[in-house]
Amino acid sequence: MKRNILSVLIALASIGTACAQETQFLSSNHCLYRIQQKDKCLLLPVQESAEMSNIKVIAGNKQMKSLNVRLAMNKVDYYVPLYLDEFNEEKTLALDIHVNGNYRNDGGISTFTCWKNIKNAESFDTTNREQYRPLYHHTPAYGWMNDPNGMFFKDGVWHLYFQHNPYGSQWENMTWGHSTSTDLIHWTFQGDPVQPDAWGSIFSGSSVVDKNNTAGFGENAIVALYTSAGENQTQSMAYSTDNGKTFTKYDGNPIITSNVPDFRDPHMFWNEDIKKWNMILAAGQQMNIYSSDNLKDWKFESSFGAEYGSHGGVWECPDLMKMKVRGTDKEKWMLVCNINPGGPSGGSATQYFVGDFDGHKFTCESKPEVTKWMDYGKDHYATVTFDNAPNGRHVALAWMSNWQYANQVPTLQYRSANSIPRDLGLFEYKGNTYCSVTPSEEITAARSKKPSKSLSEACEMVVNLKGDATITLSNSKGEKVVMTYKAKDETFSMDRTLSGKTDFSSDFAAITTAPVYGKMNKLRIFIDKSSIEVFDNDGKMAMTNLVFPTKPYDKVTIKGKTKKYAVYKLK
Repeated sequence: MKRNILSVLIALASIGTACAQETQFLSSNHCLYRIQQKDKCLLLPVQESAEMSNIKVIAGNKQMKSLNVRLAMNKVDYYVPLYLDEFNEEKTLALDIHVNGNYRNDGGISTFTCWKNIKNAESFDTTNREQYRPLYHHTPAYGWMNDPNGMFFKDGVWHLYFQHNPYGSQWENMTWGHSTSTDLIHWTFQGDPVQPDAWGSIFSGSSVVDKNNTAGFGENAIVALYTSAGENQTQSMAYSTDNGKTFTKYDGNPIITSNVPDFRDPHMFWNEDIKKWNMILAAGQQMNIYSSDNLKDWKFESSFGAEYGSHGGVWECPDLMKMKVRGTDKEKWMLVCNINPGGPSGGSATQYFVGDFDGHKFTCESKPEVTKWMDYGKDHYATVTFDNAPNGRHVALAWMSNWQYANQVPTLQYRSANSIPRDLGLFEYKGNTYCSVTPSEEITAARSKKPSKSLSEACEMVVNLKGDATITLSNSKGEKVVMTYKAKDETFSMDRTLSGKTDFSSDFAAITTAPVYGKMNKLRIFIDKSSIEVFDNDGKMAMTNLVFPTKPYDKVTIKGKTKKYAVYKLK
C-alpha cells in the first residue's frame, strides 16, 4: 500500500535531531528562539495556509539576515532549511520571530506546532518526492521559482539564474537561485549566490560575459544587473570572477534610479553595430533603452511602447536581439515584452515586436494595434535569452506557469518549472514578419535512437499531418488532452479542460488557440509529467500548457487523414 505523499515528505525532510532550544514568548505574536546547538542547518516546518512569520537572524546584537516563512500552526506541509553555516563565525544565534495576524483570543503563537517540530540537521534532503516533478525540464531543487534571469553561456556550461524563494514553495524572499548544465536538459543546483541586501529583494535582471573588461572587473568577468526591490525599484550591479559561482555587490549601488513604478528587469547586451552596451528596461507601460561604455554608467536613449501591442497588464522582462529573416538576406530586430495580465488566454504571456534598432531607438514595423504572441499557451512567461550563446544562437527559456494560479498548482516540495530551451528566429508570411520558435538542438540530441508507438512520462511525439487532425492523449481515468489542427482556418488548439487535476484554480481549465501562419506538415509534441509543449516543425507555432493527470497519459488517438506518428523517449 502506498504511503501518503505528505507523510513521506514530512518524514524524509525532517531527518535530524530535535533542536535544543529556548523559546521566549514576548507577546501573542512575537517570540525569541535561541539556538543552543548549531548543526549545518535548521529545518523550519512550513504550513502554506498559515500566516507569514517575519524572522530576523540575530548574532552578536547584529541583524545578519531577514526572511519570511509560513511557520506551521497546526500541521506541517514540508520543511525548508535555514543554513546556519552561513553564520559560522558567530557563536550564538537567535531568531526574532513576529507572526502576522491577531492571536490574542486563542492562546497566542505559543500553541503553534512549529516549536515542537523545528530540527537540527547536517543536511537537507532534496530527493524528489513529487508526483508531478518533470523529468527533463529544469526545476528548483526545493522552494518556489519564477522568472529565469541572468542567463549566460561560457566554457561549455549554460548558467541559469532564477527568481527563487529558498524558504517556501510560494512567492516570497526573492533571491537569484543558480543552476548549471552542459546540455540544457540535466541541471545541477548551485545555491543562491545573489541574496537580498539593504537595497531590497533581488528581482530579475541579466548577466553578460565582459570579454574585453569594459567594466574593469577583469577580462571575461561576469557582470550582472538586477532590480533591487526595496521601497522603490532601482537597478543594481554585481560581478563574478569565478564564472558565476559567487558575486560581489558593486559599491556604487544602485546605479539607475527612477520615480516610475514597476521599474525593473534590466536586460543588457553588447551591440556590435555601435560598439557599445545597450540595455532595455521595463518602466511601467513602456520599455526604456540605455547605452553604456562600461556597464556602470548608463545613458538614457529613448522609450518604446506607447500605444503599441497589448497593455492589459504590467510590462516586464524585456529582451532585444538582432536576427536574420529565414530565407532572405534581411536582418531585423525583435523586442520581447512579457506582460501580466493580458495574455491571449488570460494571465501571463510573452508578446514581441519586430522592427529596426540603431542603438538609440527601436522602431516597430507593425501598426500600433498589432499584437504578436510568441507562445499561445497559458504557461509561457518571462521569456529571455542566454548571453554569449554559441554560434550566434538566440536560446530562450520561459517560466512555465501563469500568475493566475502559480502559487496553487498541486506540488509542495517545489513549485514551477522552466520550458524546454527554444531557439528563436524570424520568418515572413503574407508580408509580415513573425518570431519562429523551434526546440533547441540539445533537445533533439536527447532522443532515443529508435522510435516507438508507446507514450511515456518523458517523451517527444512527432505527428505527420495531411490536413485536419485531432490528436487525443488520454488515460484509463478518462482524463485527456485534445489537440485540434484546422488547416483551412490555419489554427491549432489544445483543450485541457479534462486533463486531470484542475480544481485548484477556476482559471486553469482552458482551451487555447493559436494561428499557424500557413499549412503545418509536422508537429513536435513534448510530454513531461506535468506539461505539454507543441511546436510546428518549421517553428511557426508554439503552445505551452501545464497538465496534472492523476495517471500518466498512455493512449494516443488520431482522427484525420494521417495516423502516422512516432514517439521518442528523452534521455
